[in-house]
Amino acid sequence: MDNQFNTPNQPFENMDTMNAKPEAPVKTKKWPIVLGTVLGAVFGILLTCFVGIFFIVGRTGLLGSSDSTDVISALANGDANGEGAQKLSTLISLIQQYYYKDVDNDTLVDGIYSGLVESLDDPYSAYYNAEDYKSLMTDLTGNYAGIGALLQKDANTGEVSITKVYANTPAEKAGLLAGDKIVKAGDVEATSLQLDEFVQNIRGEEGTEVELTITRDTDTFTVTCTRANIATPTVEHEMLNDTVGYIAVSQFTDSTYDDFVAAYEDLESQGMTSVVFDMRNNGGGLLDSVVDILDYLLPEGTVVYTKDKYGNEQDYTSSNDEYKSIPMTVLVNGYTASAAEIFTGAIRDFDYGTIIGTQTFGKGIVQSTIPLTDGSALKITTQTYYTPSGECIHGTGITPDEVLEYQFLGQEGDTYSKDLDNQIQKAIEVLSAE
Repeated sequence: MDNQFNTPNQPFENMDTMNAKPEAPVKTKKWPIVLGTVLGAVFGILLTCFVGIFFIVGRTGLLGSSDSTDVISALANGDANGEGAQKLSTLISLIQQYYYKDVDNDTLVDGIYSGLVESLDDPYSAYYNAEDYKSLMTDLTGNYAGIGALLQKDANTGEVSITKVYANTPAEKAGLLAGDKIVKAGDVEATSLQLDEFVQNIRGEEGTEVELTITRDTDTFTVTCTRANIATPTVEHEMLNDTVGYIAVSQFTDSTYDDFVAAYEDLESQGMTSVVFDMRNNGGGLLDSVVDILDYLLPEGTVVYTKDKYGNEQDYTSSNDEYKSIPMTVLVNGYTASAAEIFTGAIRDFDYGTIIGTQTFGKGIVQSTIPLTDGSALKITTQTYYTPSGECIHGTGITPDEVLEYQFLGQEGDTYSKDLDNQIQKAIEVLSAE
């Protein structure tokens, strides 16, 4: 079972079209297969025709209401004679016989599994067939063909926005910008699918093209990107002046810890005595990744804990083996979510740094991915998480110590630079005063 805090959402999901890593390597804990084989018994039907409309009626009881507990029990236990299994078989048979188009059986069965998970009304839970899950796990390598942009989905509107365009990528070459909204990839509407499914329509073989419909402010236009194989970094760093270091984390993946440590050590070698951590637009990622980074930074203590519906708690802690003791600030905004909020909450609750920016998103629940024996997988929300002080931030987020809306300090037409970023400049001011 893999724990993840992303994701992303929802109100939004976060995914990099070049390096989406919402999963960790599968652990060995065994999980049961929830649904058994769909049965193929066929039942009689009565057809009557009136004004060109067919009314299809099943045998008494088979298509009517029934006790939901009995139905779930029949399906879960693979009871071929159970009412739930019989009704399901009847529905499949009717679709196969009367639906006006041919339907692939595998598609139909996948739809049943997906529909079961969708009935939870939880945008973070999903069913992956074997092909989709394999693709999802392949993303862990960080190398596949895409456009080089970080995407987030607003679960309230379904809109998919670009939050970051990586340098020297097809997205940058096509002129895409952070803040652009992707309406369609080819003919596929962005609002019609979960983000991880929609992204599959942007990825493809290296050298092939994808046409994207984009809205920017009030304009709508199309761009064509030629897919390329790019390993997208999740950590960027530099010295802002002689003493202040800067580390930006775009998401927490299986490689982020090593990249983070390398960045921190490089900045130390350059004379860093205080640091700005940029968690803006970071939609989350892996539990182990953010916990390992907090263990690297913080002294001994609980950095986050989770609780399931039975009240079982699990603590994630930092040790006293190593920790940092330089002044810190953390930049956040409304797209700082999930694992990035865990990072922010731990720095705050340890009284280890100043939080600067705007209210964070507020995703305080955990998803686990359970692989099934046929190669498919179930991603399902399993726990709520709490900051070290015991706060559940789900639906509320974290209020910064210094509330400051982003403002570009340059003139119209100026290129973005950190010198013209008011939130970064505020962070330097706070650190200089300590």
